[in-house]
Amino acid sequence: MVRYIIIAVSLILVLACNTPKEQGPFKIELGEVAAQSKFISDTMSIWGGSIVKGEDGLYHMYYSRWKKDLGWAWVTHSEIAHAVAESPFGPFKFKDVTLPPRGAEYWDGLCTHNPTIHKFDGKYYLYYMGNTGDGINPCTPGKLKYNWLHRNNQRIGVAVADNPNGPWQRTDTPLVDASADSTALDALLVSNPSVTRRPDGGYLMVYKAVGKKKKRISGGPVVHCVATSESPTGPFTKYDKPVFEAKGYEFPAEDPFIWYQDGKYRAIVKDMHGAFTDKGRALVMFESADGFDWNLAENALVSTLKINWADTGIQEVEHLERPQLYLEDGKPVALVCASDTKDADGVLHSFNVQIPIK
Repeated sequence: MVRYIIIAVSLILVLACNTPKEQGPFKIELGEVAAQSKFISDTMSIWGGSIVKGEDGLYHMYYSRWKKDLGWAWVTHSEIAHAVAESPFGPFKFKDVTLPPRGAEYWDGLCTHNPTIHKFDGKYYLYYMGNTGDGINPCTPGKLKYNWLHRNNQRIGVAVADNPNGPWQRTDTPLVDASADSTALDALLVSNPSVTRRPDGGYLMVYKAVGKKKKRISGGPVVHCVATSESPTGPFTKYDKPVFEAKGYEFPAEDPFIWYQDGKYRAIVKDMHGAFTDKGRALVMFESADGFDWNLAENALVSTLKINWADTGIQEVEHLERPQLYLEDGKPVALVCASDTKDADGVLHSFNVQIPIK
């Protein structure tokens, strides 16, 4: 009798251990940031960054940079550079320039910006925004003035390599161009691509788009669009339904990073004005069953404009944006962001930060 009781109890324990536990709503929780996870330069403004692990065992980060003495000149003088580290949390060291200027005659010949890196089937794909124009920088130190020719020439590209150290193959035409239809959502420009592989095959892209319905030099409205492709190098098919919208806001979101995890597409975006939470400018999370219809996640808030440094505590920053996740086995390990602080003279000092995910 005792034997049968022992067997019964053992079976109950086995079943209990193998029964899936009910999980709460998906949530991103951020940890403390080590001092070495701040990537900054005395001579270059640094903005954003995206990390991939190479077969060499090193972590390769691609980021935007331009000379500090040019002012906030990202729209005309940004270039995508490459740094390496032995950990996704740094310290990263500059290695080389991945996408340098190559001449105003190219669609991306004078400016490359906002990279996002992926490894698909043994190859490395670096998606980015590029533009060209007259090369005139209207900025002064600490101030932003747009060169509207460059801004409105923003297009989406991809560079491909067999090795994260390059060489990188660029194309003579954009991967995604502005639409010829003047009424299209992306009639003026396309920018800031984010790409993920679809579980049923192919690739999903979400990108920033500006139309021509607003009769002004900046165009508008500013929205986000979805496109799909069977190949990471396109062609991408566009869909004319905007995503990440908020009633009463013409430009509610920016800088999406998308990925697929636990049966859903997920996105972290910059909330421009507090359109999605009561926390003002922040990073917030969306989710989607199909990649086309997006809704604010139950645990929407990812971060306010604060960094929790392990050695010095909470620091309020001017910006925390361009969210990019470093993923291992499809799970978020680090949130990589652009950030900056303002000195007593009002000059912004930018850096990249790699934030642990709990």
